[in-house]
Amino acid sequence: MTRSIRTHVLSDEAVAKLKTVSTATITSQLNKRGLRNTFLAGIYPLRPDLRMVGYAFTLRYIPAREDLADELYDNTRNVQRLAVEAIGPDDVLVIDARGEIAWGATLGNILGTRIKVRGAAGIVTDGALRDTPAFKEIDLPTYIRAPHATSSFVIHHPVEMQTPIGCAGVAVIPGDILVGDGEGVVAIPARMAEEVAHAAYEQERREEFIQQKIAGGASILGVYPPNEETLAEYEAWLQTNEQ
Repeated sequence: MTRSIRTHVLSDEAVAKLKTVSTATITSQLNKRGLRNTFLAGIYPLRPDLRMVGYAFTLRYIPAREDLADELYDNTRNVQRLAVEAIGPDDVLVIDARGEIAWGATLGNILGTRIKVRGAAGIVTDGALRDTPAFKEIDLPTYIRAPHATSSFVIHHPVEMQTPIGCAGVAVIPGDILVGDGEGVVAIPARMAEEVAHAAYEQERREEFIQQKIAGGASILGVYPPNEETLAEYEAWLQTNEQ
């Protein structure tokens, strides 16, 4: 059975930092490294109180067709069901639903519960989920484009897992790092995720200092972005505010 694909494993320190920094900060760091299309626009969290950090476990749907429905609920053959039983601890199920929300959901709360029990870090779909009130009771970060009460087989047919996909217009490769907060989800290429985690944390520490100065009445001139004087002030501030 297909399992997690992790070409790069994050350190515990990097995971901890990614659980505190915002997706906005991460996109800034990725922009500095030449990656401009990493935020999964148009999806929102069902549990904005939860943070998500995990490894992409991908699932791809194509449009449903009646002659393909013979594997509908066969847990030994249906790719959706196989993915649910293959996902593991710290994985994020990322579903390519082609942005389709008009005709049906991608899965419901029973499968969502099974994914949670298997130790997954979250679910992300650019389509819909059904049973969304029940999903809000599951202690699992979940991101969707819309709710829909109709079952997935009406519009979706699962064809493959753990292959490169597009989700909300963003390329997602198995093993990529998915980070989610109250704003949405960003995909970080696995090979640069460790570096991005540390750089994003440092950026937010610096911006915390800048925010305090602006809130205290400072002009943005020479502060945002910081000049050498402000950076020197920041280093002094950092010495007394180390965590």
